[in-house]
Amino acid sequence: MKGNNTGKKSVSIWWCLAFFFASMWVLISGFPFYYMVVTSFKTLGEFLSGNLFKLPASWIPNNYMRVFQGGFFQYFFNSVILILISLSLLLLCSAFAAYPLSRMKFRLNRPIYSMIVAAMSVPIHITLIPLFVMANNINIYDTRWALVGPNIAFNLPMSVFILVSFMHGIPKELEEAAEIDGCGRFNTFFKIIFPLSTPGLATLGIYNGVVIWNEFIFVMVLTQSQAVRTLPLAVWEYQGQYSNNIPLIMAVLTLSSLPVILLYIFGQDKLVKGMMAGAVKG
Repeated sequence: MKGNNTGKKSVSIWWCLAFFFASMWVLISGFPFYYMVVTSFKTLGEFLSGNLFKLPASWIPNNYMRVFQGGFFQYFFNSVILILISLSLLLLCSAFAAYPLSRMKFRLNRPIYSMIVAAMSVPIHITLIPLFVMANNINIYDTRWALVGPNIAFNLPMSVFILVSFMHGIPKELEEAAEIDGCGRFNTFFKIIFPLSTPGLATLGIYNGVVIWNEFIFVMVLTQSQAVRTLPLAVWEYQGQYSNNIPLIMAVLTLSSLPVILLYIFGQDKLVKGMMAGAVKG
């Protein structure tokens, strides 16, 4: 009995420590967002003269109204269009590449896979000048298509690497049964492998979606007009135009980060399931 009581006390202590550190982590990671939202409702005079951590005197969203009047919706629309096109093509290309590398045996399988994995180590900054020259030469500079290509190319190696490991865990008996029923490679991929890879694709969609949504350097180099620029450039331009108006900049930051936070809140179960499924199958 004493041993059982000691074991229960030990477990309780560990749970208390885990709860304490989890609470501390929530406070540390959540406080900047709280400060950003609270500050976005303050006036400039209230921000400069009052306590930085004090709640605003009124919760009137004047800063948000100014942001909306400054073309925010155009930047938001550009980000949404870009992420839809880039993610769709990225996930499809990743699945197409991962399927033969994980399920088929051919002479160049390992060299091709090694080259894809090695591409993960290429720094994106050394490609900026070649990409700028290429975009000008093929007349896609300052268009959305100038951003789609880099978003796919630089996120493709990681996506293929993860999907290959994920598809390795799908039982080969399913393919053999489909082959007996007369399914070719194309039908097997779309009717069996692709649906079973949905958890991995959902994980990649959330991860790459956040990366593409926050991407700055390609948009900065490959575009110049508001008609195609995305939200990170909106934050940068507002910061340059209203460098002293911190509450207005906080309003822009809040609106820019809100879609990513909502995406994670509603997609975190798919993200965790995809990671756990890949871990078990791998």
